[in-house]
Amino acid sequence: VQLQASGGGLVQAGGSLRLSCAASGLFFGSHIMGWFRQAPGKEREFVANINTNGRNTYYADSLKDRFTISRDNTRNTVYLQMNSLKPEDTADYYCAAAPRRSVYYDISDYRESGRYDYWGQGTLVTVSS
Repeated sequence: VQLQASGGGLVQAGGSLRLSCAASGLFFGSHIMGWFRQAPGKEREFVANINTNGRNTYYADSLKDRFTISRDNTRNTVYLQMNSLKPEDTADYYCAAAPRRSVYYDISDYRESGRYDYWGQGTLVTVSS
């Protein structure tokens, strides 16, 4: 299984970036996808996730007004659109995949990193003030 994250870079405060994560080696449509981030000297934190068909999403409270997660199951790719970026958004951003283990589940339960079996390598986002 490979999760290849891309799209990070240097952006000024107030700008936007769209991260992509291309998955291979797994049945993408049966995996809940998530984005996490880790800032220097801090623990990894949940950003957002999306259910298998893309209809349900869940966000960290502090980010839901600026970030949007989406997925394209035909391209095996999950996206994170980030708007109105702030210097405190500077971090390595990781995508992750969690196999759906039951038909019915609460997407908010998947805010925990331990739920995810597969992780990408991270893409660095740097927001300058």
